[in-house]
Order: sequence, then structure tokens, then C-alpha cells
Amino acid sequence: MGKAVIGRRGFAAALGVSVLPLGARADDFPRKPVTLVVPFAPGGSIDTLARLAARYAGAALGQTVVVDNRGGAAGLIGAASVARSEPDGYTLLMASAAQVTIPPWINRSLNFDPPRDLAPIAHLADTPMVLIVAANSKMQNVGDFITEARTHRGGLNYASTGVGSISHLVMETLKLAADIDVVHVPYRGAAPALNDLQAGQVQAMFTSTASAAPLVTSGKLRPLAVTTPTRSALLPDVPTMAEAGWPGAEVVVWAGVMAPANVSRAVMRRLERAFVEAVLIPDVRDRMAALGADPVGHGAKAFGEVLEKDLALWQRVALASGVKVE
Repeated sequence: MGKAVIGRRGFAAALGVSVLPLGARADDFPRKPVTLVVPFAPGGSIDTLARLAARYAGAALGQTVVVDNRGGAAGLIGAASVARSEPDGYTLLMASAAQVTIPPWINRSLNFDPPRDLAPIAHLADTPMVLIVAANSKMQNVGDFITEARTHRGGLNYASTGVGSISHLVMETLKLAADIDVVHVPYRGAAPALNDLQAGQVQAMFTSTASAAPLVTSGKLRPLAVTTPTRSALLPDVPTMAEAGWPGAEVVVWAGVMAPANVSRAVMRRLERAFVEAVLIPDVRDRMAALGADPVGHGAKAFGEVLEKDLALWQRVALASGVKVE
């Protein structure tokens, strides 16, 4: 795959040249239930967010939006199935960076091209990541972490939920911004990583605010900074990376709805309106916030711009770090 040009030919094109003309009418769309593929097993935060959005978007569409969990390969099996489906608007993807903007740069065996094969519909929410250390750590803030890492290059270990995971790559972003050397220790999921962090086996980790908040509240972990441009509703007293002095480590972990490329523009707009309207409902926004997600509710154009920036970020991080997964 021609990775050097992926970002330039991708999501912007999906909003222009690659979609069918406005003449493809959507007056009678949808005539049957719409399937929203969640590329993970039931029960996770993405699944919960998808079910919440599907309920209200379905009401706006006048048809049921059925959530279909197709897990496997870090979400790539479900994403590929949507990319290869008919571009008629009846099969959608609940997407995140892990399936769309990161794999083109790090996955050696990727068998589809997300920027070419998927089109943005609606940007639903952002999930802040937070840099955490054990509660008894001497590191009180990001400055302490950077100083410790620079003083003892290669002497700090950080946990992640696996090679190429968002928790891995967000730390690689901070390493790049701060010119530090910390050692990656990948785990099979957040639970064992968080356990070892509390026990002092590793010294730091990036995780979602939803995962961290209960352990922060119970006094087991100390949060240093969140990665989003604004503070997290779950951890309002924790500064952003920019406030901590490291704007170069700002990362937005987005979640949104995508469709197969070449969906008609008229159908795209119908879906866009339904999902954006769903996120604007106060009850939906409150429940998203309770999940640790910051509600967004932006349409296809703004979402496409986010995706282009995200592609460029992860290309830069992948090239600098050399991260590859099979």
C-alpha cells in the first residue's frame, strides 16, 4: 500500500470526489434497519457509546440502528468488514483511531486502506487519556516525570495495553515531544498493567480517564496530566498537557461513525444529521460524560479534518518510534 500518500488521498476525498453526486436521493432512506458495527466484544466503552448513539440516531432516522459486535485483531476485522460492504448507508462502523488512522503506519499485514475505503459521517466524542503514576511515586507532575526520565535515561518503565495500542503510542508522542527515553512494557489489557503500576513494577502509564478515575479517587494512583485540549470532566483538577508545558504531547482519542467510501452524499447527510442530533440530546451528553467521554457532535466535514490531522500525527510518531505490528 502506498503509505506515503494515504493521508492526502483519503478523508478529504471522501467528502468530495469519492462520494456519489447529490442526485443519489435519500428521500426514502432508510427503508430497513441500519447496522452499526462495533469492532470489539460487547461491554466496553466503545460498545456502550455506540449503543447510546444508535438508540437516538435510530429514532431520528425512523428505523432501528442495530449494533453488531464483530471483534478481533484489535478492531480491524470489524473495520475491514464495513470497508468492504455495499456503500448504501446500511452498514456503518463505530470507529476509533486504532482502526482508522494508526494502522496505515504501523500494521504490516493491513489488508484494507482505511483512508481510501472509509468515509467520515459524524464525530461523536473524544476520550481523554491521562498520564498516571503510583500514589506513592515521588513524581508529582509532568515536569517531575520528564526530569526523572532525562536524569535516568532508560531507567523508567511504562506500561501499555500492547504494542501499537493507543496507550503505547501516546507515550511515544510524549517521548518525541520531550526527547526522553523510557522503556515500554506491553501488557495484555489495562487491568494487569494498572495492577503492576500500583505495585511499582512499572513507573507510569497512559490510560483513559474512565479507567483511571476510580483508582485516583481511591488514592491508589496519581494523575499528572490529560492529553486533551481541555480538562476532563471526570478529573477536573488535573491539568492538560499544554497547561503542564507540553502542548506537543496533546492527543485527542476520538470516536465516530464512518461508512464505506462512495456512499452517496445525500445518504451521508441523512446519517450525519441523525447521529449529530443524537449527541446534542442532553441525556446523551450526560451519559457520555459519565463514561469519561467528552461529547462532540460534529459532522462529516469537521470530522474529516480531525482524521487528516490524526493521520499526520501518527505517521510522524510511527516514523520516529519505529513501532510495527504484524
